[in-house]
Amino acid sequence: MSPEYVQEKVARESCLVEPFAVTSITEEGRFTAANNDAAESPRQSVVALKFGGSSLLGAERMLHAAELVRAAARSSRVIVVVSAMKGVTDRLLSISRTLAEGKLSHARNEAEGVLHLHFDVLEDLQLEEAKHDRVRRGLQLLGRDLLHEVPSQGRVATTPELADRLASFGERFSARLFAAALEKSGVAAVPVSSSDFVLTCDTFRDAKPHLEETRARGRGILLPLLEAALVPVVTGFIGATPDGRITTLGRNSSDFSGAIIAHVVDAEELVIWTDVDGVYTANPHVSVEAKLLHDLSYDEAHALAASGAKVLHPHVLPLAAETEMTIWIRNTFKPHARGTRIGLPQHAHDHAQFGGAA
Repeated sequence: MSPEYVQEKVARESCLVEPFAVTSITEEGRFTAANNDAAESPRQSVVALKFGGSSLLGAERMLHAAELVRAAARSSRVIVVVSAMKGVTDRLLSISRTLAEGKLSHARNEAEGVLHLHFDVLEDLQLEEAKHDRVRRGLQLLGRDLLHEVPSQGRVATTPELADRLASFGERFSARLFAAALEKSGVAAVPVSSSDFVLTCDTFRDAKPHLEETRARGRGILLPLLEAALVPVVTGFIGATPDGRITTLGRNSSDFSGAIIAHVVDAEELVIWTDVDGVYTANPHVSVEAKLLHDLSYDEAHALAASGAKVLHPHVLPLAAETEMTIWIRNTFKPHARGTRIGLPQHAHDHAQFGGAA
């Protein structure tokens, strides 16, 4: 498969989020992190794990996150969605602004700095020589493409389309490095560019996905990988127009990407691994009275978001509610903590849910 561009042309040009098929979610086969030594169940259920940029900042954190994936893979088929490492997207977008100001030399230096940052992480992963060389070649090819977008002289036409191409490199580097971290942890993994199947309109910087086409194409790419017991490591945040131009879904859209990709593979659960313990009644960094909420319905989470609380990307909850997908917000650095569950009312299923006891 091409790692960068969608090859087939699709006729739709609308920039509206399209309706999607409703799927049925069962309560069977849920992954329970607290019971890693349990006998393996039939590998039918799929769990999507989305890691934010703070969870992937450097080799040590990537290897820690890889252990979370390895634990999940013992009882479920797993698909991973990754953000760029923390701070990288901001650096890439600053390159676009620097190009617009005509400071080509400065922009080139910054692009080279972003590339070397990822090479440094690769070195810190301390892979076997053959694997190291393979991953390094992949990073070099990506780096060549990045530097091609940032010439050291001449004139550059800065457009929203160029900004999206530049911004996409963070997730593309991240997916390759995290797949390598998973392999080192004993998990067979393969990086997958979401621009191969997430089809969008051409509103660059804030593209809307064509969900029906995305689901059809994505299943053709992702399901064979899952059936082969591989963990796809998919880039969040980015997609492509029907004619293959890279787009992004807007800043802070990687949770939405996680929900889209979870929907594509009929995942029963989407676990968003981040740097907070879950959803709070208020900002815990500001209010000492903020309380962690352990369970929320889709409507309750929506009401919190409408009141200004930072819960999830606004498109995540409608998609999860339609497909009855359970969402977990959990802290990568406190994996023993239960986190917040967003989904259907629990009733009799409290002991079967992901994450163990509160």
